[in-house]
Formats: sequence, structure tokens, C-alpha cells
Amino acid sequence: MANFSKSSVPQFSVDVYQNEYLPEGGREVNAVVTVTATGGGTIGSAAGAPHPSATGEGPSAAVVVMVDCSGSMDYPPAKMRNAREATAAAIGTLRDGVRFAVVAGTHRATEVYPGGGRLAVADSTTRGHAKLALRKLGAGGGTAIGTWLRLADRLLASEDVAIRHGILLTDGRNEHESPEDLRAALDACAGRFTCDARGVGTDWEVKEVTGIASALLGTADIVADPAGLAADFAQMMETAMGKEVADVALRVWTPVGTTIRFVKQVAPTVEDLTGRRTEAGPRAGDYPTGSWGDESRDYHLCVEVPAAHLGQEMLAARVSLVVPQPDGGARNLGAQGLVRAVWTDDVAASTSINPQVAHYTGQAELAQVIQQGLDLRKAGDSDGATARLGRAVQLAAASGNADTAKLLSKVVDVVDAAAGTVRLKAKVEEADEMTLETRSTKTVRVKK
Repeated sequence: MANFSKSSVPQFSVDVYQNEYLPEGGREVNAVVTVTATGGGTIGSAAGAPHPSATGEGPSAAVVVMVDCSGSMDYPPAKMRNAREATAAAIGTLRDGVRFAVVAGTHRATEVYPGGGRLAVADSTTRGHAKLALRKLGAGGGTAIGTWLRLADRLLASEDVAIRHGILLTDGRNEHESPEDLRAALDACAGRFTCDARGVGTDWEVKEVTGIASALLGTADIVADPAGLAADFAQMMETAMGKEVADVALRVWTPVGTTIRFVKQVAPTVEDLTGRRTEAGPRAGDYPTGSWGDESRDYHLCVEVPAAHLGQEMLAARVSLVVPQPDGGARNLGAQGLVRAVWTDDVAASTSINPQVAHYTGQAELAQVIQQGLDLRKAGDSDGATARLGRAVQLAAASGNADTAKLLSKVVDVVDAAAGTVRLKAKVEEADEMTLETRSTKTVRVKK
């Protein structure tokens, strides 16, 4: 793990929003935990400027770009050309000192640049050479994404860097390896590097691309028009270059008798972290959050506490931020929040729902009912799809999630948003449906 100077490492803070009051016999405690990192100082730096690793001011970073070069990338031919241009744009955004490589993905993975099982160090010369090497990218062959990820993992592991990141582009389904092979590759790579995944066009499988991003704690999105790839790739690389601390975990300690029901990231996207817990000592567990730059995220924590008498109070959970170390220890990032439980006979106090908790409960339901509605629509269940997507329209309107509301309006005709009354559109563009599904987990933050 690299050494960080105080000038470049983000300072973390934790804020807890909850209603701590429970009625007699009440056992469920909900809290929204806002984690904010500020002061990293790299986001928005000019392209080509030195990365902190090049000046000794921060952590070193490595990025591998994986480009789908299967035969379908030649239909239409502009798709491959746009992919080359997008990769060139991403390379142009690399800061001096960052390690990088480009991988061509088909039914096997091939190093395009620099080759030899190693990474290049970004500077004006290597960026230029890499862009020339992109001319070798041509379409032909099948699709086996697991092999791309495993090669990226080997390349990223070859350097002693703190930030390891992948960018993956695909235009088709993962047809040349089994789902089990892809799952095994994701399991092998999880926790070793983060990865943003993009689907270009409309011939790829949404659940595959979002599953890759979810497993590797990255982002997923659709680029329906290949002409939009260059801007998207440059933005992804810029964001990756802004990361300063890798492998941050949300450590949750709970007292004896308390059970964690779930831990979910709820902003900027919904991501259930409950099943990713690793034990971290007596009554403590770590939940992975990936890499951080200057940013803020929200997490919904739900714990079940032992029943207690009126007037009693207890610490239900303590949340802190750590970076696990190879020796089994952890580096504490110096921020923590406390979740409390207080039993009261004040009905008004115990029945009040905290606005943040209520908002994100609705946002999590919104993501769920969109997925359910689209699955029912594909299965031919019009009534079920109408009911679920109507509920989605209602939740989007109530929470002010205008982006999701706009995407929903391309799949259903909205009769009454507040009541959730909708009609399924007779004809829906495939790109519109895929965009809604891919972005269904994106949330809006509660208005403070």
C-alpha cells in the first residue's frame, strides 16, 4: 500500500440521520449514514498533468482499458471506429505517471499496448504510442469477458500501486464462455480492482454489464449511439484519475444481541452490500465501498436490537471507515458515526420517520419495481408490468427523481403520476427500455 501525504489524501467525515426513538417492544432501527470525502485535490486537473504518484504527493494508480473486438463490433463499421476514438480519448485523459494498458477482447484477451505482460507509464510519448497501437484494433472473433477481466487483473497486479481500475466496453452477449466462468472471473477479481462497464448499441445483455460493474464496485451505463463513446470514456477516465484512496470499507460494530438486517449503498446508486461482509473482529464486519476521490455517498443501515423497557437507551451500531491491510489489520480513516436506540412512550416521537430514511426506502423500492416491471413486460404479463411500472412512476414523482421519471415516460404513457396510473406503450424503442433498466438503480439525494 502506498504512503499518502496529508496534502493529497481526502479527509473523511460521517453523518448519521435517524429517528432513534422506538415504541415499547420496538426492535428495528434504521439510519442513513452519509460518508463524505473532501480535499483529495485531483478531480478537475488538466489532462496530461502529473498524477500525484508522479510527484510523490499521493497514491499511484493503474488503469486497464478492455475493448470489445468481437465480430459484431463491425456492424455497423462505425462502431469499431468509435471504440478506437473513445479509447484514444481515454488515453489522452491519463495523467503523467499513471500506469496503463489496452486489452483487445474477443473469445480471448490480447494485449494491444504496451505488451509483454506489463503496464506503460503515462507521458506524452507513451500516450502517443498507445494511440498509434489502437490502429491494430479490428473486429473478429467471439466474446468471453471473463478472459478479459483475468488478463486485466494480471496486468494490474504486476505493479505496486494503490488504485487499480478497469474500463470495459462491450457490444454483445457473453456467448463464448459459460455464466459460471464469468462469475468465477468476477469472484477472482472482486476486491482486487474496480471496473466501470459500458454497453454500446443494443445487442448486449443489461444484467451482464450491470453485474460486472456491481461485482467490481464500478459504474454501468448504456451508450446507445456509438458516437457518444469518446465523451463517455474521457469522463470515466477523468473520474478514475480523481480517486485517491482505494479499498475503503464501511466497518459496522454492533453490541451483543444486535443483528444487522442489511447494509445498502443508496446514493448515488442502490447497491446491496449485505452479502459482502467480511468479519473484522468481535461483533464487527467490513462492507466494501471501493475507491474514493472527492465525493459523498449515502448508506442505509438497518439493525435489529434486543427488546428493552421504556426509558432505556443503547448504542445500536458504530460505523467507521477503514482500509484493510495485507497483514490482517486495518488503517482507520478517522471518522465514525453512532446509531442509537431510545425507547419511549411518546407516540409522536416513536412513529416519526426520518426524512432521509423515508426517501431512500422509496428510492430502493423504485429500483426494485422498475426491474420487476421490465421483467414482467418481457414475460408478456401486461397487467403485472403496468402495476409495477405505475408504482415506479409514482415513486419517481414523489421523490423528485426527474431523470428516472423521464426514462419511464418512454416505456409507459403516464395518466396520473401521483396516483401511479399508467398505460404500457404499444411500441418501445429497445434502446429506451435498456437505458431504463441500466439506470434503474440511480438515485437522487434527499432534499436537505
